Amino acid sequence: MPAMSTTPSPLLVAGIDASTQSCKVVVRERATGRVVRHGAAPVPGDKSIDPARWWEALGRAVTATGGLADVAAISVGAQQHGMVALDERGRVVRDALLWHDTSTAPQARQLTDELGREAWIAATGMTPAASFTVTKMRWLRENEPDNAARVAAVALPHDWLIWRLRGFGPENPELGELVTDRSDASGTAYWSPFTETYRMDIVTRAFGRTVILPRVLQPDDVAGFTTDVLPGIPAGIPIGVGGADNALAALGLGIGAGDAVVSIGTSGTVYAISHTPVKDLHGTVSTYADATGNYLPLVAMLNAARVLDAGRTLLQTDAVSFDALANSAQPGSGGVTLLPYFEGERYPALPNARASLHGLALDNCTPENIARAFVEGLICSLANGLDALRRTGIDCQRVILVGGGSRSAATQHMVAGIFGVPVVVPTPDEYVTRGAAKQAVAALGEEMPDWAWDGQTDLRCEIDMSDVRRQHQRAFDAATNGEYV
Repeated sequence: MPAMSTTPSPLLVAGIDASTQSCKVVVRERATGRVVRHGAAPVPGDKSIDPARWWEALGRAVTATGGLADVAAISVGAQQHGMVALDERGRVVRDALLWHDTSTAPQARQLTDELGREAWIAATGMTPAASFTVTKMRWLRENEPDNAARVAAVALPHDWLIWRLRGFGPENPELGELVTDRSDASGTAYWSPFTETYRMDIVTRAFGRTVILPRVLQPDDVAGFTTDVLPGIPAGIPIGVGGADNALAALGLGIGAGDAVVSIGTSGTVYAISHTPVKDLHGTVSTYADATGNYLPLVAMLNAARVLDAGRTLLQTDAVSFDALANSAQPGSGGVTLLPYFEGERYPALPNARASLHGLALDNCTPENIARAFVEGLICSLANGLDALRRTGIDCQRVILVGGGSRSAATQHMVAGIFGVPVVVPTPDEYVTRGAAKQAVAALGEEMPDWAWDGQTDLRCEIDMSDVRRQHQRAFDAATNGEYV
């Protein structure tokens, strides 16, 4: 473990990422973004979690980093959509429901039907999905009325962590001191990207009454200052505005016009930068706010890197052998197609679906074809998201591929051919913490830096994979028409 730092330095900043599975803290050089040291701690839990677990993991990660006494500023990013319900004394009412909890699918359908798809899009730039905070509000109201009656304020994970770092909580329950940023507010589905304000009428519709919501800060604002509530974090450090994980990853990557990011992590996301909110009347593309004052039209999928994990488990092989099997099969996997909806899916909107293999015959049922079908099924699902972005008028000339699944040799072998555009894979970095560290610089009153990548791998379209897309599209269309689910 690094030694605890004791001398403040104006040359260092830190970014924090409280994700679904871990909390990471990365200290960087203020001028270059170079990583100086880092630490991480796992976060136990599944689709709901006591927020105290995030707080404990943050403390362990800070300790593993060597403390933050020598950094000039910090900022916090976290998983989007999770609902932290607080009572009037600042106590957590129940475990936080996280983004990948699909139990609120019935409430998403109810809310959509009550207001109408087009009215939702006109109001919030999206239609309710099981992930969004607004559906969790309705679920709590319907399923746990006693808990719902105790709720005085609703925050998201990064909002709550910043509030705690500033010294608030059950010991100092100033709910009016809750703050958030545009990107996290936009993922609630009760904030409007068109007016940049909360839609309290939607909060009332979902929850039956209004509650205190975090004040929305602008990208270069200061959220406050640390207090000495965690070992290794001294009082008085400026805290950047923070934000949602995808928005901070986009900031960390420094994406521009013509770029689309495809992230293959626990979930799959496809997003790009837009100067104005987009309206997708299909409800596939959600208009989030980004971390710079622009917008982040985004398509989300529940099933991503874990699709590859499932293939390895099925074939009882490791990652290297699995990739070798997949790369040895021919494009199209001999006619075998995977619809990778292992945990239900957001796009297509099939929350109760399960994964399925199609086209198996005696002559194509081989480990090689099955391995390739898993990889092609994942990439084609992401390519459908890229197509949905294009339909809204977003220009996608290059894909920036990130996330743990991007490091798979099989993914890298096939992805450019399926996407049909050049693909670059930046040198692996913690891009959420990188974006948060840029915000930390802004909290010091400076312009957000434009740090260069350390390097990249360029992937080109080696073979025509249009037949693979058509094969997968037929199965996709059948699933959305009610078959295969």
